[in-house]
Amino acid sequence: MSDETTLTTSDKGKKVVTDDNQVIGEVVDIQGNRAHVEPDPNVTDAIMSKLGWGSRTESTFEVGPQQIDAVVQDQIRLKPL
Repeated sequence: MSDETTLTTSDKGKKVVTDDNQVIGEVVDIQGNRAHVEPDPNVTDAIMSKLGWGSRTESTFEVGPQQIDAVVQDQIRLKPL
């Protein structure tokens, strides 16, 4: 796995953004190489569905390494949805 997509605990607090720069949430925890993301209140149901995220009643959702394009300074950038 590329260093550009490897997650560490220092990635907590980073924004998670789509390939077209839409903020979809913020990383609240890292477990293994999976980010647990608190969704942005403005993220659409269509994007949540494309990510495989279920009900808005859940407080966090997972983003796995297969969905990540790059981990940069203050963002985790996703591959095209």
